[in-house]
Amino acid sequence: MWSTFLVTDEEGRMASPAATGTVGGASAGGPAQGAGGLANLMSGRSTFGGNKRRRTTSTGQAMSEAQEGKIKLAFFVAIVGVVLTVLGVGTEFWVELAPMKTFYNNQTCLTAHYGLWKGCTKTLWVADIDPERESCGPAELPGESNCTFFKFFTTGGNAVMFQKTTRKNLNMAAAMLSLFSLFLMVMGAICITMSLSKEVLFFLKPASVCFILSGVLVLLSLLVFHQSVLAFLASDHTVPLHYEFSWSVSCLGCAGGILIVGGILFLLLALPYSPWQRCLPQRETSSS
Repeated sequence: MWSTFLVTDEEGRMASPAATGTVGGASAGGPAQGAGGLANLMSGRSTFGGNKRRRTTSTGQAMSEAQEGKIKLAFFVAIVGVVLTVLGVGTEFWVELAPMKTFYNNQTCLTAHYGLWKGCTKTLWVADIDPERESCGPAELPGESNCTFFKFFTTGGNAVMFQKTTRKNLNMAAAMLSLFSLFLMVMGAICITMSLSKEVLFFLKPASVCFILSGVLVLLSLLVFHQSVLAFLASDHTVPLHYEFSWSVSCLGCAGGILIVGGILFLLLALPYSPWQRCLPQRETSSS
Protein backbone atom coordinates (compact mmCIF):
# COMPACT_ATOMS: atom_id res chain seq x y z
CA MET A 1 0.00 0.00 0.00
CA TRP A 2 1.23 3.48 -0.78
CA SER A 3 -0.37 6.73 0.24
CA THR A 4 -1.48 9.36 -2.22
CA PHE A 5 -1.88 13.01 -1.43
CA LEU A 6 -2.51 16.23 -3.29
CA VAL A 7 -0.42 19.35 -3.04
CA THR A 8 -1.72 22.83 -3.86
CA ASP A 9 0.86 24.91 -5.71
CA GLU A 10 1.25 28.68 -5.54
CA GLU A 11 -1.18 29.31 -8.39
CA GLY A 12 -3.95 27.41 -6.64
CA ARG A 13 -3.88 24.38 -9.00
CA MET A 14 -3.94 20.79 -7.77
CA ALA A 15 -0.83 18.74 -8.35
CA SER A 16 0.02 15.11 -7.60
CA PRO A 17 3.48 13.97 -6.55
CA ALA A 18 2.97 10.71 -8.37
CA ALA A 19 3.18 12.63 -11.65
CA THR A 20 6.85 13.53 -11.12
CA GLY A 21 8.31 10.18 -10.34
CA THR A 22 7.71 6.56 -9.34
CA VAL A 23 6.21 5.43 -6.09
CA GLY A 24 6.65 1.96 -4.69
CA GLY A 25 8.70 0.77 -7.69
CA ALA A 26 6.05 1.64 -10.28
CA SER A 27 7.34 2.71 -13.64
CA ALA A 28 6.95 6.33 -14.87
CA GLY A 29 4.96 5.22 -17.90
CA GLY A 30 1.94 3.80 -16.03
CA PRO A 31 0.23 5.38 -13.05
CA ALA A 32 2.45 8.45 -13.26
CA GLN A 33 1.04 9.42 -16.64
CA GLY A 34 -2.52 8.97 -15.38
CA ALA A 35 -1.88 11.15 -12.33
CA GLY A 36 -0.20 13.79 -14.49
CA GLY A 37 -3.16 13.84 -16.90
CA LEU A 38 -5.54 14.21 -13.96
CA ALA A 39 -3.51 17.15 -12.63
CA ASN A 40 -3.50 18.81 -16.03
CA LEU A 41 -7.25 18.33 -16.34
CA MET A 42 -7.91 19.85 -12.93
CA SER A 43 -5.76 22.89 -13.71
CA GLY A 44 -7.41 23.60 -17.06
CA ARG A 45 -10.34 25.96 -16.37
CA SER A 46 -10.64 26.85 -12.71
CA THR A 47 -8.36 26.89 -9.69
CA PHE A 48 -8.89 25.80 -6.13
CA GLY A 49 -7.46 29.02 -4.75
CA GLY A 50 -10.14 31.12 -6.47
CA ASN A 51 -7.80 32.90 -8.89
CA LYS A 52 -9.73 33.77 -12.05
CA ARG A 53 -8.21 32.69 -15.32
CA ARG A 54 -9.04 35.37 -17.88
CA ARG A 55 -9.92 34.48 -21.43
CA THR A 56 -7.86 35.86 -24.27
CA THR A 57 -9.11 38.08 -27.03
CA SER A 58 -8.84 37.44 -30.73
CA THR A 59 -5.51 39.28 -30.74
CA GLY A 60 -4.15 36.97 -28.04
CA GLN A 61 -4.33 39.57 -25.24
CA ALA A 62 -6.41 38.97 -22.15
CA MET A 63 -8.89 41.59 -20.96
CA SER A 64 -7.36 42.99 -17.81
CA GLU A 65 -9.33 44.11 -14.79
CA ALA A 66 -8.46 47.73 -15.59
CA GLN A 67 -9.96 47.39 -19.07
CA GLU A 68 -13.06 45.75 -17.63
CA GLY A 69 -13.48 48.61 -15.18
CA LYS A 70 -13.17 51.20 -17.96
CA ILE A 71 -15.75 49.36 -20.05
CA LYS A 72 -18.19 49.29 -17.13
CA LEU A 73 -17.66 53.01 -16.54
CA ALA A 74 -18.33 53.82 -20.20
CA PHE A 75 -21.36 51.52 -20.10
CA PHE A 76 -22.70 53.48 -17.13
CA VAL A 77 -22.36 56.69 -19.15
CA ALA A 78 -24.30 55.11 -22.02
CA ILE A 79 -26.99 53.83 -19.66
CA VAL A 80 -27.55 57.39 -18.42
CA GLY A 81 -28.17 58.43 -22.02
CA VAL A 82 -30.58 55.54 -22.53
CA VAL A 83 -32.58 56.46 -19.41
CA LEU A 84 -32.83 60.10 -20.49
CA THR A 85 -33.97 59.03 -23.95
CA VAL A 86 -36.72 56.78 -22.58
CA LEU A 87 -37.83 59.58 -20.25
CA GLY A 88 -37.99 62.11 -23.06
CA VAL A 89 -39.66 59.86 -25.63
CA GLY A 90 -42.31 58.61 -23.20
CA THR A 91 -43.46 62.04 -21.97
CA GLU A 92 -45.56 64.69 -23.70
CA PHE A 93 -43.71 67.82 -22.55
CA TRP A 94 -41.86 68.44 -25.79
CA VAL A 95 -43.38 71.82 -26.60
CA GLU A 96 -45.78 74.15 -24.77
CA LEU A 97 -48.26 76.32 -26.66
CA ALA A 98 -49.88 79.31 -24.99
CA PRO A 99 -51.96 82.25 -26.26
CA MET A 100 -52.05 85.57 -24.51
CA LYS A 101 -53.58 85.23 -21.06
CA THR A 102 -56.01 88.08 -21.87
CA PHE A 103 -57.00 86.65 -25.25
CA TYR A 104 -60.25 85.10 -23.99
CA ASN A 105 -61.12 88.06 -21.68
CA ASN A 106 -61.95 85.62 -18.93
CA GLN A 107 -60.67 84.54 -15.53
CA THR A 108 -59.21 81.43 -17.13
CA CYS A 109 -56.90 80.81 -20.08
CA LEU A 110 -56.02 77.75 -22.13
CA THR A 111 -52.57 76.26 -22.68
CA ALA A 112 -51.42 73.10 -24.43
CA HIS A 113 -48.42 70.82 -24.56
CA TYR A 114 -47.70 67.73 -26.62
CA GLY A 115 -45.02 65.24 -27.54
CA LEU A 116 -44.68 62.36 -29.98
CA TRP A 117 -47.68 60.32 -28.91
CA LYS A 118 -50.32 62.56 -27.32
CA GLY A 119 -51.30 66.14 -26.67
CA CYS A 120 -52.83 67.80 -23.63
CA THR A 121 -54.83 70.97 -23.13
CA LYS A 122 -55.02 72.59 -19.72
CA THR A 123 -57.23 75.33 -18.31
CA LEU A 124 -55.43 77.66 -15.90
CA TRP A 125 -56.58 80.46 -13.67
CA VAL A 126 -55.23 83.83 -14.71
CA ALA A 127 -54.75 84.76 -11.04
CA ASP A 128 -52.24 81.90 -10.66
CA ILE A 129 -50.05 83.12 -13.52
CA ASP A 130 -47.10 85.38 -12.91
CA PRO A 131 -48.21 89.01 -13.47
CA GLU A 132 -45.06 89.70 -15.49
CA ARG A 133 -45.84 86.84 -17.87
CA GLU A 134 -47.86 87.88 -20.91
CA SER A 135 -48.82 84.41 -22.18
CA CYS A 136 -50.81 81.69 -20.45
CA GLY A 137 -48.76 79.14 -18.58
CA PRO A 138 -46.60 77.43 -17.64
CA ALA A 139 -48.26 74.03 -17.96
CA GLU A 140 -47.00 72.93 -14.52
CA LEU A 141 -49.56 75.16 -12.81
CA PRO A 142 -52.61 73.44 -11.31
CA GLY A 143 -55.65 73.26 -13.55
CA GLU A 144 -58.06 71.02 -15.42
CA SER A 145 -56.19 68.90 -17.97
CA ASN A 146 -57.46 66.85 -20.91
CA CYS A 147 -55.08 64.54 -22.80
CA THR A 148 -55.73 62.53 -25.96
CA PHE A 149 -53.49 60.30 -28.04
CA PHE A 150 -52.71 61.36 -31.58
CA LYS A 151 -54.32 59.44 -34.43
CA PHE A 152 -51.23 59.48 -36.62
CA PHE A 153 -50.62 55.76 -36.22
CA THR A 154 -54.27 54.58 -36.15
CA THR A 155 -56.67 56.44 -38.45
CA GLY A 156 -54.01 58.71 -39.93
CA GLY A 157 -55.78 61.91 -38.94
CA ASN A 158 -54.11 65.16 -37.93
CA ALA A 159 -54.63 66.84 -34.59
CA VAL A 160 -56.17 70.29 -34.27
CA MET A 161 -55.24 72.66 -31.43
CA PHE A 162 -56.01 76.37 -31.33
CA GLN A 163 -57.43 76.07 -34.88
CA LYS A 164 -54.01 74.92 -36.07
CA THR A 165 -53.35 71.54 -37.70
CA THR A 166 -50.35 69.31 -37.14
CA ARG A 167 -48.30 67.77 -39.95
CA LYS A 168 -48.50 64.04 -39.39
CA ASN A 169 -45.64 63.21 -41.76
CA LEU A 170 -43.14 65.20 -39.74
CA ASN A 171 -44.48 63.96 -36.42
CA MET A 172 -44.36 60.34 -37.56
CA ALA A 173 -40.80 60.81 -38.88
CA ALA A 174 -39.66 62.17 -35.51
CA ALA A 175 -41.33 59.26 -33.72
CA MET A 176 -39.77 56.64 -36.03
CA LEU A 177 -36.31 58.15 -35.59
CA SER A 178 -36.64 58.05 -31.81
CA LEU A 179 -37.85 54.42 -31.86
CA PHE A 180 -35.02 53.32 -34.14
CA SER A 181 -32.54 55.06 -31.85
CA LEU A 182 -33.93 53.02 -28.93
CA PHE A 183 -33.46 49.84 -30.98
CA LEU A 184 -29.81 50.73 -31.59
CA MET A 185 -29.35 51.37 -27.86
CA VAL A 186 -30.64 47.88 -27.09
CA MET A 187 -28.27 46.35 -29.65
CA GLY A 188 -25.34 48.30 -28.20
CA ALA A 189 -26.21 47.16 -24.68
CA ILE A 190 -26.30 43.53 -25.87
CA CYS A 191 -22.85 43.93 -27.43
CA ILE A 192 -21.41 45.37 -24.21
CA THR A 193 -22.96 42.56 -22.16
CA MET A 194 -21.41 39.95 -24.45
CA SER A 195 -18.06 41.73 -24.31
CA LEU A 196 -18.04 41.66 -20.50
CA SER A 197 -19.31 38.08 -20.22
CA LYS A 198 -17.04 36.61 -22.92
CA GLU A 199 -14.17 39.01 -22.13
CA VAL A 200 -13.75 39.85 -25.81
CA LEU A 201 -12.88 43.37 -26.92
CA PHE A 202 -14.24 42.79 -30.43
CA PHE A 203 -17.83 43.54 -29.40
CA LEU A 204 -16.86 47.07 -28.35
CA LYS A 205 -16.63 48.18 -31.99
CA PRO A 206 -20.24 47.39 -32.99
CA ALA A 207 -21.39 48.75 -29.62
CA SER A 208 -19.65 52.06 -30.29
CA VAL A 209 -21.29 52.30 -33.72
CA CYS A 210 -24.73 51.57 -32.24
CA PHE A 211 -24.45 54.18 -29.49
CA ILE A 212 -23.02 56.88 -31.76
CA LEU A 213 -25.75 56.33 -34.36
CA SER A 214 -28.44 56.30 -31.69
CA GLY A 215 -27.22 59.65 -30.35
CA VAL A 216 -27.21 61.13 -33.84
CA LEU A 217 -30.75 59.85 -34.46
CA VAL A 218 -31.96 61.34 -31.18
CA LEU A 219 -30.64 64.77 -32.17
CA LEU A 220 -32.05 64.33 -35.67
CA SER A 221 -35.50 63.55 -34.24
CA LEU A 222 -35.34 66.84 -32.32
CA LEU A 223 -34.62 68.74 -35.52
CA VAL A 224 -37.51 67.05 -37.33
CA PHE A 225 -39.83 67.75 -34.42
CA HIS A 226 -38.80 71.42 -34.46
CA GLN A 227 -39.76 71.61 -38.12
CA SER A 228 -43.11 70.02 -37.33
CA VAL A 229 -43.78 72.68 -34.68
CA LEU A 230 -42.96 75.47 -37.14
CA ALA A 231 -45.26 73.91 -39.73
CA PHE A 232 -47.99 73.58 -37.09
CA LEU A 233 -47.74 77.27 -36.17
CA ALA A 234 -47.78 78.34 -39.83
CA SER A 235 -50.96 76.38 -40.61
CA ASP A 236 -53.24 79.12 -39.19
CA HIS A 237 -52.80 82.63 -37.80
CA THR A 238 -56.17 83.17 -36.18
CA VAL A 239 -54.91 82.60 -32.63
CA PRO A 240 -51.44 84.01 -31.95
CA LEU A 241 -49.44 81.51 -29.94
CA HIS A 242 -46.27 81.63 -27.92
CA TYR A 243 -44.32 78.35 -27.97
CA GLU A 244 -41.36 77.09 -26.01
CA PHE A 245 -39.68 73.71 -25.79
CA SER A 246 -40.05 71.97 -22.46
CA TRP A 247 -38.00 69.60 -20.30
CA SER A 248 -38.57 66.50 -22.46
CA VAL A 249 -36.57 68.13 -25.24
CA SER A 250 -33.85 69.00 -22.73
CA CYS A 251 -33.66 65.34 -21.69
CA LEU A 252 -33.32 64.23 -25.30
CA GLY A 253 -30.70 66.84 -26.11
CA CYS A 254 -28.56 65.73 -23.16
CA ALA A 255 -29.18 62.08 -24.04
CA GLY A 256 -27.97 62.54 -27.61
CA GLY A 257 -24.71 64.12 -26.46
CA ILE A 258 -24.15 61.50 -23.75
CA LEU A 259 -24.77 58.62 -26.15
CA ILE A 260 -22.27 60.02 -28.66
CA VAL A 261 -19.66 60.45 -25.89
CA GLY A 262 -20.30 56.89 -24.67
CA GLY A 263 -19.88 55.51 -28.19
CA ILE A 264 -16.58 57.38 -28.61
CA LEU A 265 -15.35 55.96 -25.29
CA PHE A 266 -16.15 52.43 -26.45
CA LEU A 267 -14.32 53.09 -29.71
CA LEU A 268 -11.22 54.28 -27.84
CA LEU A 269 -11.31 51.23 -25.57
CA ALA A 270 -11.54 48.94 -28.60
CA LEU A 271 -8.28 50.26 -30.07
CA PRO A 272 -5.30 47.90 -29.71
CA TYR A 273 -3.15 50.78 -28.42
CA SER A 274 -3.66 53.73 -26.13
CA PRO A 275 -4.26 56.95 -28.09
CA TRP A 276 -2.74 59.01 -25.28
CA GLN A 277 0.57 57.16 -25.58
CA ARG A 278 0.57 57.75 -29.34
CA CYS A 279 -0.32 61.44 -29.16
CA LEU A 280 1.63 62.40 -26.03
CA PRO A 281 5.16 61.02 -25.67
CA GLN A 282 6.16 59.69 -22.29
CA ARG A 283 8.43 61.74 -20.07
CA GLU A 284 11.03 58.99 -19.85
CA THR A 285 11.45 58.71 -23.59
CA SER A 286 11.49 62.46 -24.08
CA SER A 287 14.13 62.97 -21.40
CA SER A 288 16.35 60.23 -22.77
